[in-house]
Amino acid sequence: MIHSTAVIHPGAKIADGVEVGPYVVIGENVSIGKGTKIGPHTVIDGWTEIGEDNNIFHMASVGAVPQDLKYKGEKTWLRIGNGNTIREFASLHLGTVTGDGETTVGDGNLFMAYSHVAHDCHIGNHVIMANSATLAGHVTVEDYAIMGGLSAVLQFTRIGAHVMVGGMTSITLDVPPYTIVTGDRTESRLRGLNLVGLKRRGFPEQTISSLKKAYKILSLSGMKLTEALEKMKSDIPTCPELEHFISFIESAKRGVTR
Repeated sequence: MIHSTAVIHPGAKIADGVEVGPYVVIGENVSIGKGTKIGPHTVIDGWTEIGEDNNIFHMASVGAVPQDLKYKGEKTWLRIGNGNTIREFASLHLGTVTGDGETTVGDGNLFMAYSHVAHDCHIGNHVIMANSATLAGHVTVEDYAIMGGLSAVLQFTRIGAHVMVGGMTSITLDVPPYTIVTGDRTESRLRGLNLVGLKRRGFPEQTISSLKKAYKILSLSGMKLTEALEKMKSDIPTCPELEHFISFIESAKRGVTR
């Protein structure tokens, strides 16, 4: 299951059943769970933990040092869960000691070709990053978000759960959960709820109705943000998704896309 041309440090921990393709390089502090497949010419380095049943395609770069000039070789981590697909030329980097000390990736995510996850990012579960989608450092992406091709996210920004980010969109403010955001390099705007995504994932009509009302208050009422949040709390029947929508906005530090 390990090709004869692969270069694997004796200190690396490779579980039984891992497939390692030609000319793969695996560093000393790497651990890889069972069922994972590593494609040709991939480099996996740093203090990197990879779970089970991941599929890493050729030429990917996993666990490289951060693109941060302050990084001086400290022990920081990249932790990847189970069942992820990392396509060719995608790159995922270690964390930094000036950040959280780790970059984390959950389960069932898809990182398409040339996508990039920078230091100290935190990716949830079932996220899709399309071709050349790019996250700067310290970005959080919640479950089931979809990043369109060539989209870019500024550091310390959050993308909420079930968000759809349009292709070539530049994100500089937090994007509330369950919404669609599109734009260009100078300005991005909310374009409505991600109704197709919500319906496909089986959200009840009552939940979608509450989120529609919250979205209208946020983006169409003209209210100040604090007023809009109070109106959501007082006027809309609550549900876990609405509570998350509100708490996400309340906890925003960079401001919220509207």
